[in-house]
Amino acid sequence: MGLVQPGRVRSADFGPTRLTGISRPGAYPSAVQKEHVRRPERPAYPIASVDKALRLLMLFREQTTVRLSEASAHLGVAHSTAHRLLAMLAYHGFVRQERDSRAYVAGPALVEIGLAAIRQMDIRLHARPVLEDLAATFAETAHLVVLEGASVRYLDAVESSRALRVAARTGAALPANCTASGKAMLAALPEAEVAAMFPEDDLPALTSRSVTSLTALLAELQVARERGYAVNIEESEDGVASVAVPIIGRKDAPAAALVVSAPVTRLDNDSVRRMAARLRDDAERLTELIGPHASQS
Repeated sequence: MGLVQPGRVRSADFGPTRLTGISRPGAYPSAVQKEHVRRPERPAYPIASVDKALRLLMLFREQTTVRLSEASAHLGVAHSTAHRLLAMLAYHGFVRQERDSRAYVAGPALVEIGLAAIRQMDIRLHARPVLEDLAATFAETAHLVVLEGASVRYLDAVESSRALRVAARTGAALPANCTASGKAMLAALPEAEVAAMFPEDDLPALTSRSVTSLTALLAELQVARERGYAVNIEESEDGVASVAVPIIGRKDAPAAALVVSAPVTRLDNDSVRRMAARLRDDAERLTELIGPHASQS
């Protein structure tokens, strides 16, 4: 992240994963941007039954219902073989057979996989205007962050327009225990799950203020749960402070976090409270779009 100061070039202090520069709309993959990807070569030792089952699933891209005769013709196999394949797919919930027509339609597992992929792609599209609004409202840098195991990944950012500002961390990965976003998302998980992420009590540190023990981290997470937001005061980088709130997704698990970051000299208690209140409102709106009760129409 780092502080950008007038007349100074920001340092690439996060190694090859750090991407500098202000994030722009359209600068990330989205559900509406199609890429022309070269299809991989066919495996040298294909498993015929798996190949046929996947080809059957691909058939549902072209039609909403598939009859046994259509499956048999599509695969070039006997009806009995097609029936066994469909029966196995139905067993795992990838297809289901309609009682009246006996035709097969996409099952709950297949639909859920598709919806999960769409939600993951859409979260940046949904969050982008929120980030822009946060950056404009507070004149500070706003980030969208996701949890990756015991680390966080910065997906998108809108930098402050001020001369002295926190630089975007887009693309960077940092220890979750050292960041406001990480603590906000960890606080939304059960303590047992958090403890499993950090099997060693000696946690990674980025500054002298980083939380370095599981006991101290769990205590901070409890505070974050009670007040509804997490803070980072120079725990990931000297001179930088942040406020973060989780965005709750499917199964009441954290899907991402919204973060506002500023030079520590500009982030007093009043600013933290104002930012936290706004972040909670924005996170709730995003939760309605992608979360456990989001419309699946």
